[in-house]
Amino acid sequence: MAGNDWINSYLEAILDVGPGLDDKKSSLLLRERGRFSPTRYFVDNVIGFDETDLHRSWVKAQATRSPQERNTRLENMCWRIWNLARQKKQLENEENHRVAKRRIEREKGRREAVADMSEDLSEGEKGENINDVSVHGESHRGRLPRMSSLDAMEAWANTQKGKKLYLVLISLHGLIRGENMELGRDSDTGGQVKYVVELARALASMPGVYRVDLLTRQVASPEVDWSYGEPTEMLSPRNSDGMTDEIGESSGAYIIRIPFGPKDKYVPKELLWPHIPEFVDGALGHVIQMSKVLGEQVGGGYPVWPVAIHGHYADAGDSAARLSGALNVPMLFTGHSLGRDKLEQLLRQGRLTKDEINATYKIMRRIEGEENSLDASEIVITSTRQEIDEQWRLYDGFDPVLEKKLRARIRRNVSCYGRFMPRMVVIPPGMEFNHIVPHDVDGENEGSEDHQTSPDPPIWTEIMRFFTNPRKPMILALARPDPKKNLTTLVKAFGECRPLRELANLTLIMGNRDNIDEMSSTSASMLLSIIKMIDKYDLYGQVAYPKHHKQSDVPDIYRLAAKTKGVFINPAFIEPFGLTLIEAAAHGLPMVATKNGGPVDIHRVLDNGLLIDPHDQKSIADALLKLVADKQLWSKCRSNGLRNIHLFSWTEHCKTYLSRIATCKPRHPGWLKNDDDDETSESDSPSDSLRDMQDISLNLKFSMDGGEKGNSINPEDRNSKLENAVLSYTKSIAKVNPEQPKFPALRRRTHIFVVAIDDDDVEGIFGNVRKIFEAVDKEKNEGSIGFILATSLQIAEVHSFLVKKGVNPADFDAFICNSGADLYYSSSHSEDNPFVFDLYYHSHIEYRWGGEGLRKTLVKWASSIIDKKAEKKSEEHVVTEDEEVTTNYCYAFNIHKPGLVPPVKELQKLMRIQALRCHVIYCQNGRKINVIPVSASRSQALRYLYLRWGMELSKVVVFVGESGDTDYEGFLGGVHKVVIMKGVGNSNSNQLHANRVYPLSDVIPTESGNIIQTSEECGSGDIRASLGKLGVLNG
Repeated sequence: MAGNDWINSYLEAILDVGPGLDDKKSSLLLRERGRFSPTRYFVDNVIGFDETDLHRSWVKAQATRSPQERNTRLENMCWRIWNLARQKKQLENEENHRVAKRRIEREKGRREAVADMSEDLSEGEKGENINDVSVHGESHRGRLPRMSSLDAMEAWANTQKGKKLYLVLISLHGLIRGENMELGRDSDTGGQVKYVVELARALASMPGVYRVDLLTRQVASPEVDWSYGEPTEMLSPRNSDGMTDEIGESSGAYIIRIPFGPKDKYVPKELLWPHIPEFVDGALGHVIQMSKVLGEQVGGGYPVWPVAIHGHYADAGDSAARLSGALNVPMLFTGHSLGRDKLEQLLRQGRLTKDEINATYKIMRRIEGEENSLDASEIVITSTRQEIDEQWRLYDGFDPVLEKKLRARIRRNVSCYGRFMPRMVVIPPGMEFNHIVPHDVDGENEGSEDHQTSPDPPIWTEIMRFFTNPRKPMILALARPDPKKNLTTLVKAFGECRPLRELANLTLIMGNRDNIDEMSSTSASMLLSIIKMIDKYDLYGQVAYPKHHKQSDVPDIYRLAAKTKGVFINPAFIEPFGLTLIEAAAHGLPMVATKNGGPVDIHRVLDNGLLIDPHDQKSIADALLKLVADKQLWSKCRSNGLRNIHLFSWTEHCKTYLSRIATCKPRHPGWLKNDDDDETSESDSPSDSLRDMQDISLNLKFSMDGGEKGNSINPEDRNSKLENAVLSYTKSIAKVNPEQPKFPALRRRTHIFVVAIDDDDVEGIFGNVRKIFEAVDKEKNEGSIGFILATSLQIAEVHSFLVKKGVNPADFDAFICNSGADLYYSSSHSEDNPFVFDLYYHSHIEYRWGGEGLRKTLVKWASSIIDKKAEKKSEEHVVTEDEEVTTNYCYAFNIHKPGLVPPVKELQKLMRIQALRCHVIYCQNGRKINVIPVSASRSQALRYLYLRWGMELSKVVVFVGESGDTDYEGFLGGVHKVVIMKGVGNSNSNQLHANRVYPLSDVIPTESGNIIQTSEECGSGDIRASLGKLGVLNG
């Protein structure tokens, strides 16, 4: 392009403007353009893209000697800037469309949910005013209640005595140990690591708590310290103030490291998703064993199950959901950092597409893990109200408005029609204040022996060397050099407010550095901008920015600021919580903090400073000047902070934490409630039990025949009778022949083979069953191998095909039917129907089951899916309820035209929006939908069998096809072994899995030695060879 030298001036003004982005200084050419400001244009339209890369390109172009080549490069850069601006505009439009769509879906789901609830909403159901909700989640307009005396604390402690609680915390990623934590070593080892360790330690010191286990990943890798490979580490208590009960053999807090994932390798959290099932299996084994040990010590011989399982972050939340479902115990969840919020931020930046973001961060799997956590959690613990109002409301599974309506109905004891919402509770992170002694600013103790002999900490000298007058009050900011921390606005506010510069010094603790050139590009750019501002405003002698400090120096830095009667400031654009504000208050420092996020809650409790708009430079300067100049206000803020700071202590945190757990309905494995009667109750005769088994067979025959129209047996009475019969039968066998293992025969097997093949037709499934039987015919006849059939079919369908194919039902030890909603055992006590129904399994999985309310919603949804092009009215319905197959815990629907049905993720999303918790499965080649309880699945049923009958999961081999139903991935991980039968599977699986929430590849452990694939032929010989490679068979 001829005469394009103007590009140089244009880019110079845009890219070389330095820190003073709002300055009016620019080239002559730009001044001639009147109101148009290229710098403002760049900041407003391009910021968030990779501007550092643009700057490097510009510098390289400037160094080009050839004018023609230089101009060509600069011209290309202009086009890049224009294209980035256009791209950002497009992303903004897409974002607006997503937000509008989400709002419409949410409002529609809320209307439908409210319409389904029969009673009109009263004033009480309008919910509480958000402004009246305290940091501890209770609604009251006064000051936060607190334990104002030791007597009150002692009274509370007395109410807890006698309890022997067992708590399980889960935090998977990063490097976790009790001492010398390597915080900041990598992005996975940060504040969460310190939080969970201190939480475990603090909970274990509370009255009524006997043991706390913090489960994490065992890392035995040369990359990290050997201590991370130790299976168990006891956490020593920080103080011994008499709060704990008597010490027992296994009491206290422990880090339990479960081996899972790649051995001898430390991997980032994004790569742990395929190995979550392996962790769950290992954790389940530990909890079962520990519950038995604690039962022997403090439970009178009965297992002491965890009172709650608490997952931290999405990966641990997903694990906790499976573990709590397997054990049937309450679950708690803390998100720490939420995936949807991060996805929105990354999309707004525009550097990566959604697919690129997912490839890097596995963000969609993370979001689904958080949705699963919402489905399973009874309580979600947050640090601030902002996290609930602005982050959790982005999720399908949580609606603040609907949550308040449901809570109001519960208070009035009115039915919610199967709808459930987790309780959001704000409990700020705790701190240990015992070691903190606030500096006496009035100097009353200066003459004491301690003050005379204690030298100044070295970090004080390191900071004060920057100042011309180190006696002036110190304004302290402690944050990494990140744009989000807004330090440049702070420096600018300080530099442009002459009264503030005259009254105070500014100290910026911005991490550690040796060489700016060795820092990340973002951090280096921020630091250089700050240094340029210091030079611009001539702040030498008034601003300190030391290069190094240790973690142990931080308390001394707070003390120095307090000694000079200074102020702590956090000017971040958004601060999720603000732990440094609490640390500063504990040392007697008033605060100035952003009004966006957690500091609002902290300020409401402590009342020790001022809130500011981080975008308003004048607001920052005025607040700082007000606190520094008004000594009376400064003293009042300091006193308020010190008086209220104990509300953020670990003791207060744990008291609130435990009181919340106490509101959860206790749950544990259902069959244990009757075990107390085993020794004391009068023995039932085996003949009576066998007669009851005939009744079981009769009732099962009714269900297999589709039910008899004239049958007037009450379903509840029938279920109760069946339950008692199964229990009686189990007990009688154990008492008649104590040496014989309990029913069923799963314990006697050397290995258990689970057939979980989802084929195009049922005949294909049983054809593959025959191949597997033939492959292990010898072991099968010897009885060393047992078989379980895991299928989406109903038991009547299974029975029909077993008879049709000439397969003896007794060849299987158990049948997992209806995608995991029902569990049966084979029995030889009834010729007409050789199945026994495990009714305890239903009590195990019924948590949050929506029942009839869920069924009605599903039926309404099914009727809305129609084929508008159908020739006949009778053919327009695409989805219809299958009443013959539907059971109490599995609502089944037939799909007549799979191509017209929304993907499984859309139906799951719809149910979550309406607060209906369930597990939606598309099965049988896309021609059937099974909706079952949220904690039920075929893979979870295997964990139930492990829990109840001691079936070792490591001895289980699961046979699957190359594809299957939408719950297929549940089998592709864990401590069990997997044989993938090549060429077997649903032909339409690609359609079933095409619209998944996340790619299937994100959750398949490709490097696992427990998974093997057969050859193309997939005959009995190939199957046996595969089993040999897995080490299951010798030959």
